[in-house]
Amino acid sequence: MSTAIALLIARLVAGLGLASHGSQKLFGWFGGSGPQGIGGYFRSLGFPAPVALAVLAGLGEFVGGLLLALGWLGAIGPALIISVMLVASVSEHLPHGFYSYNGGYELPSMYAMIVLIIAFVGPGSLALDSLIGVPALGYPTVAVILILAGIAGGGVTLLLRHAPAPSGDKS
Repeated sequence: MSTAIALLIARLVAGLGLASHGSQKLFGWFGGSGPQGIGGYFRSLGFPAPVALAVLAGLGEFVGGLLLALGWLGAIGPALIISVMLVASVSEHLPHGFYSYNGGYELPSMYAMIVLIIAFVGPGSLALDSLIGVPALGYPTVAVILILAGIAGGGVTLLLRHAPAPSGDKS
């Protein structure tokens, strides 16, 4: 039972934290700037279709975070999250080093590692999947496939990126 409680706490903390970040992008909640504002920032990072990408990133964090928090639909939530965290880490945070106080990749990498662990061990017996009897479709094999798909999606997004706009141009 202690493992189930530990997984529940990890899922709730990471999942709800990520869902709140997604809600900033999607709805402008919690001090966020919504799709248009985030889209402008994504444009400055060199991404094509920046408003659409802001919506996709927001959905990845919001939906992925809620799926993770609930422990619903296995590794789908973690795969969505890892895809977004990969893009965020490489495109925005990597140039600033590790520590988050300097804008580094510490926070997105921590989120990615937490959800990766949950994807590989499963969400636990206090997850919605377990409580309603959804079968654990081949953990960890299915989790590995979904996580690789998430990494591939993030990789494609990074490949579509062109040189960022000159510093200071966040239009």
